Amino acid sequence: MNKIKIALVGYRLNRGGAERVGAILSTFFDNQGLDVHNIIVIDDIGYPYAGRVKNLGKLKNKTNGPFNKIKRLIALRKYLKQHDFEYIIDFRFRIKPIQEFLISRFIYNTKTIFTVHSAKLNSYMPNQTFLTKMIYGNCFKMVSITKEMQLMIEQKHGLKNVTTIYNPVNIEEITQRAGEPISLDFEFIIGVGQYDTNVKQFDKLVYAYSQSILPKNNIHLVILGEGSLKPKLIEIAKENGVENKLHLLGYKNNPYKYIKRSKFYVLSSAHEGMPMVLLESLVCGTPIVSFDCKTGPSEIIEDRTNGLLVENQNIDKLIENMNLFITDKALYQNCKRNTLQSAKKYSVDTIGKQWLELMEIN
Repeated sequence: MNKIKIALVGYRLNRGGAERVGAILSTFFDNQGLDVHNIIVIDDIGYPYAGRVKNLGKLKNKTNGPFNKIKRLIALRKYLKQHDFEYIIDFRFRIKPIQEFLISRFIYNTKTIFTVHSAKLNSYMPNQTFLTKMIYGNCFKMVSITKEMQLMIEQKHGLKNVTTIYNPVNIEEITQRAGEPISLDFEFIIGVGQYDTNVKQFDKLVYAYSQSILPKNNIHLVILGEGSLKPKLIEIAKENGVENKLHLLGYKNNPYKYIKRSKFYVLSSAHEGMPMVLLESLVCGTPIVSFDCKTGPSEIIEDRTNGLLVENQNIDKLIENMNLFITDKALYQNCKRNTLQSAKKYSVDTIGKQWLELMEIN
């Protein structure tokens, strides 16, 4: 009996949240006996995955000009025709309408599921509804990763083929890797993400930390990630007298061992999709303080049960809630106790089964 063949299309198998979801699902689908093919656009593999890889990134040259892009599109079309997939799941962000129209109409050749991973919808579909309907109106499904995001898509573009499936987490893997040792010998809170753009708003986090009671209690701030805004973050820390308590440790292949040992995680983003790092923090037993930004935090955090939800972009409230986790020890311990249990509904087995049901695979 031939295996059901599915293609998971992403930019890479490293670093990003959507890429992490693709990698986790590749392993789940492989374990279910599906023939999994990971098709990536950028030559960057770091996450554990299962199945075969078609690395279109190896065809990319330094100029990345029109002819090189066409070459890669032709290679993608050839690969899809060669393998005759039953489903294609696209995890990429999609910001070029003409390119995406061509891909959806002339390259993708079977039932296609497009995923949306950010409240910034124009990273995945055009602002113009007529273009969005031309590209996605007739696809098999669009999968939003939060209910709020699904509602945003339906209200903005009137699509009828949208459903919600939350991001999965591999609880066993995270628990195992979180047990590895770290070399930090001080108490700290943590934030994780890139800072080439300011979506994560680590400048606000550094400022809020400096105005909180944490520095006086000798609780440091650790940020994992990389980006061009590093000098700005250091400058803010210096201006507010906390430069010796801010630790920018760069990108870490295993962030879990740091998250597990942090007092709590802080999310200060302008917007999100469904932040994987919040789910991972809960698995690590680390409660959360988060802006109630669009989208994700309000569907992950039960206020005062596994974390604290803060009025969106209210810096004073962020400082107040960070302080609360230090001064109200009973509240903190209550939230900490509920972390792992509240993450179990996002386990890869639970979420993976929802994907199989969507694809009508028994």
